[in-house]
Parts: sequence; structure tokens; C-alpha cells
Amino acid sequence: MTDMVAKKISGTAVPFMQADINTDRIMPGDWLMRGHSEGFGVGLFAEERYLADGTDNPDFILNRKPWKTATILLAGRNFGCGSTREEAPLGLRGYGFRCVIASGFPAVFFANCFRNGVLAVVLPPEKVAALAEMAERSGGHAIFDIDLQRQLIIPPDGEAIAFQSPPKLLRMLIEGTDEIGLTLGLSEQIEAFRKADRERRPWAYPPAAEAAL
Repeated sequence: MTDMVAKKISGTAVPFMQADINTDRIMPGDWLMRGHSEGFGVGLFAEERYLADGTDNPDFILNRKPWKTATILLAGRNFGCGSTREEAPLGLRGYGFRCVIASGFPAVFFANCFRNGVLAVVLPPEKVAALAEMAERSGGHAIFDIDLQRQLIIPPDGEAIAFQSPPKLLRMLIEGTDEIGLTLGLSEQIEAFRKADRERRPWAYPPAAEAAL
């Protein structure tokens, strides 16, 4: 996950201010049977993004300049509802989005965003709407800065907006790791516990089990 390390995010934002955008829309079922190496970005919003002949739908916002190069997605409440398919945040990341700001997310989708290199930010609806208005007013050219360590969104105009992220998920995103990586980082403490526990409960560490470790 080293390509997902992030301390700051900077880019334009696309207003996609619909509520209850589900994972079937974000990553339609026909696009799920792909290997990670193939990438899922091409399938993002595929049923709306492409016409029946496979060409780009000119009416879809992500196919129009300057929105097509946005790295921040602004959405309504309950973004990512529906199934728990991990391919949905993988599609967002594969397309180029580094952050999704909405007034609410389902818990599993929210956590999966962090695990796949996408910052998910929950803000009150009026603040998301204000950011969307700034993006619209600039015609898609305004640059938004996001400081992950300070947990601040710095819009092109107006005051910085604070947000809160679960510490473990935020650390995983900043360091480009996952739960396994965090656990391996505690290897010294784990070994110290095992040594003390082995002395306290030697019967729990038969030779065959020790050889397998």
C-alpha cells in the first residue's frame, strides 16, 4: 500500500450531491470480476459514465472538463450504502479520488475507504453544501487542500473546516498500511509478551508448537 501513503491531499472537487448513492452505482456488478492488478477505476459509475456502445456519456459529470480530473468527491448523505463490496472504494481510488466528503457513510464502506487509500470525511450537510457551492462557483478550478495530520479541510475561500477520523484508520491511511502492518509493528512487544507468558505457562508451549512458530 505504499502508493497510498498520504499526509496532505490537494486538488479540485466535483459536486455529486446526491443522497443514498449505493455501491451498485459506484461499482456495478458487471465490473467486479477483475484482478486488483487490472484496476477498478475504469468501472467507477460505469452504468452512468458510458453509453451503450461503450463510449463516454457526455452528460455525465465525470466525463466533462474540468470535473473529470477532480481528486475530491462531494456527496450527500449515506454515500456507499448497499452491499459491502470493497471494489467500490477501490474504484474511487483507481479513478483518482483521494477523498470523499459526505454528510454520512455506512460503517463498512467508511472503513474500507481508509483501507484502500481514500480519506472519507463526515461533515454536517450544510458544510458539504457550502463546499459544493464553492466548487460550482469556481467552475471546477478551485483547489481544496486537506491536511490529514491536522484534520483540516482548507477551502479556496472561507475558514478551514475541522473533521475527525478514527485514529487507527487515519494512521493506516497516513502510513500506507493496514491492520496486519500495524500488528507487525508491535513485533517487539508481542515477542516480549510471549517470552513472559512462556515462563509463566510453559505447558502452553510444547516443542512441536514452538517449532511451528
